Amino acid sequence: MKRTWLPALLVALLALPLAAFAVNPASLPDIKKTKLGLYIEAKEVPEFLKTHPKTLFLDLRTPEELLFVGVPQGIDGNAPFGVMNYSKWDDKKKAFVRFPNPDFLSNFENWSLDKGTEKGDPILLICRSGDRSALGADFLAKQGYTNVWSVVDGFEGDLAKDGPNKGRRMVNGWKNVGLPWSYDLDKTKLLLRE
Repeated sequence: MKRTWLPALLVALLALPLAAFAVNPASLPDIKKTKLGLYIEAKEVPEFLKTHPKTLFLDLRTPEELLFVGVPQGIDGNAPFGVMNYSKWDDKKKAFVRFPNPDFLSNFENWSLDKGTEKGDPILLICRSGDRSALGADFLAKQGYTNVWSVVDGFEGDLAKDGPNKGRRMVNGWKNVGLPWSYDLDKTKLLLRE
């Protein structure tokens, strides 16, 4: 008797640990969607890291954001996806213009080589609210990485749409769900230029 169902069962059982962390893509705005479709909420990251110890966990925010807003405990390093241009102002956003970081890939490779990350190993990317982590995941997918996860609610979370906190990042995210973080930067997690 042939057991043609056995391979399918094995694939399903192997996928169960990762499926437990899945976020429904239909619930995400387009800016947070990725080509690989691998999403996780901040509240699930500690368990993911525990069950997948080879995971490379990177914060894609600017060093200024880490300094003034805080850093999640447990990151392997900082690889900014964007850089601030302090000579250009966006009147609509009421902020300095942010450009893609031309050194993102080399910054990423610094941490991936340090950790021994291979193209199929899990990679978790976090930013402020899930937009840059999605862009970073797509960029790394183009480089051949196949297991890149975006933390969809990021470090600060999404904006409250109503109530007394309307317009503030108070809905979800690393800080708002009570995960450990600090204002103290660990210089070993930053790429310092000597």
